[in-house]
Amino acid sequence: MKIGFLTNALVEQARRSQEGTFDTLPAVAAWAADQGFEDLECGPMLPLDRAAFEQVLREGRIGISALIYCRNYLSTDKNEADGHLEELKKRIAFAGALGIEKVVTSTGIDKRIEEGIYDRDPAVKDRGNMIRRIPARSLDRVVDLFGPLVDLAEKNNVKLCFENCPLMGNIAISPVMWQRIFERLPSDHIGLAYDPSHLVWEMIDPYGPIREFAPRIFHVHAKDARIDRARLMRTGILTDFSWWQYVIPGRGELNWHTILTELKAVGFDGTISLEHEDEAFAGSVSAVQQGLIACKAYLTGILQEI
Repeated sequence: MKIGFLTNALVEQARRSQEGTFDTLPAVAAWAADQGFEDLECGPMLPLDRAAFEQVLREGRIGISALIYCRNYLSTDKNEADGHLEELKKRIAFAGALGIEKVVTSTGIDKRIEEGIYDRDPAVKDRGNMIRRIPARSLDRVVDLFGPLVDLAEKNNVKLCFENCPLMGNIAISPVMWQRIFERLPSDHIGLAYDPSHLVWEMIDPYGPIREFAPRIFHVHAKDARIDRARLMRTGILTDFSWWQYVIPGRGELNWHTILTELKAVGFDGTISLEHEDEAFAGSVSAVQQGLIACKAYLTGILQEI
């Protein structure tokens, strides 16, 4: 397994605080290689500058195994949805042309269907439909949307990896939904960017699905979640989301020794990509760098043990 990171946190912080020169891929790659990272997952804040990507790949100091673009491709704003879809297609073609293996994305979600404005699916038992959305209702639209995208991915020899974050336009948020999606989109070019941090606050087992979905885990996001149980006892799960927060691995609920051991047991040899969203390591470029370096050291130590 290789340790890399998603570029979003570093690039966004550099732009926000106007610190450093992390607005180009070569600058990010040079710093990452100096710190011993082996791979990059390039976010949308880095332009798709073919010359820059080719330079980094040619130098060979660090790999680029994934692009990421997660948006709601089924937004009720058609212009917005169409624009996002074109950006995703562009990344699939770009990745294919440069031999980049994966594109991480979301599925899209039709909020009008989720919230019951359209006719309800009689197969969905939804006692809670007045207080939550039902992701299964968007499944048909997701399948229709991604059929041509799967064809494009296969043509470009690119794997599409669904991130399982519920906080975006996405229905690929649980083992039940993964199973339904893979049954309807059976291509071996469709899989997961497995992020166990989301499963923590969804109250889903973050360890068991590794073996169940092993052939579909193409990419792993290293992010943790911390639960404030005292707060949860007062707010419940519906009032707000202040009862949990994202943190770097080692500062939350997850047992990363178990996760990495399970990944090793199923033969995963891809990238553990650090997705840094920890507010304790934010506010400056140096703080973000500190968080990335600390996370790398923590995970490296575990990989050396197992």
